[in-house]
Amino acid sequence: MQFFFEILIGGLLSGVMYSLVALGFVLIYKASGVFNFAQGAMVYFAALSVVGCMEKGAPLWLALILAFFIMLLFGMATEKFVLRKMVNQTPISLFMATIGLTFFVEGFAPLVWGHSVRGLDIGIVDEPIESVLDSLGIVVSRFDLVAALIAGLLVTGLALFFQYTRVGRALRAVADDHQAALSIGIPLERIWAIVWGVAGFVALVAGMLWGARNGVQFALTFTALKALPVLILGGFTSVPGAIVGGLIIGASEKLAEVYIPPVMQAMFGGNFGGIEGWFPYVLALLFLLVRPEGLFGEKHIDRV
Repeated sequence: MQFFFEILIGGLLSGVMYSLVALGFVLIYKASGVFNFAQGAMVYFAALSVVGCMEKGAPLWLALILAFFIMLLFGMATEKFVLRKMVNQTPISLFMATIGLTFFVEGFAPLVWGHSVRGLDIGIVDEPIESVLDSLGIVVSRFDLVAALIAGLLVTGLALFFQYTRVGRALRAVADDHQAALSIGIPLERIWAIVWGVAGFVALVAGMLWGARNGVQFALTFTALKALPVLILGGFTSVPGAIVGGLIIGASEKLAEVYIPPVMQAMFGGNFGGIEGWFPYVLALLFLLVRPEGLFGEKHIDRV
């Protein structure tokens, strides 16, 4: 039973970090109604900016500040030179624009900072928490716990900000109807700039945590794919859904990796490793058949 809880807790802590990546998608989708395919590239760019500034001689705290302003400028530039030119365009046109933005960032980031794999030390040691191990016999990573706390605080803070502030209300109005929001005086360009700036900050935090865990490398761009099942389960328009979806995906993939292969081998023989990589997508596919809008997504009813 201790082993079960150890796997479950590790999965839940990883799930909070998945929620952090998914949050960037939710913010952009709520503001513009388009899936931002470039979010993974933004995570990669943010992490590269941190290590790049540190290699130039900046301490970690200064590198974080510089990277924050870099991502803020990136978000504002995206709004000004991409989204502002495409107001009231079809969602597929905006989606294709984010795909183009993805390839631009993936080429531009290593051009500026280099493409070699580098480590990122943020001062959190990846070791078991001795007090938990001694008292409960469960191995809980100190890094995973601290990273989950950071991600959880950020996700919660942003959820409250967009739920109870004027900017949050304006964002929901923009998401519902661009023209209606403009007609009542909501500055569409300013709202988009704020949201893209916040999404850049979220990408910075996600890039730091994932870069510290797995190294700063091009593979960070694939964190966007990890967030897809989270979005499907939680809903593309729900910040709380990103949290719940991340927890479900994180826990289920870890448990599936441990408990499904022995059953499959006993039934069919052979090797059934690597389930962790594809099980979340199977779970998301099954969930789509039952509730396509997600747990907290808005249910749309077509009227004739």
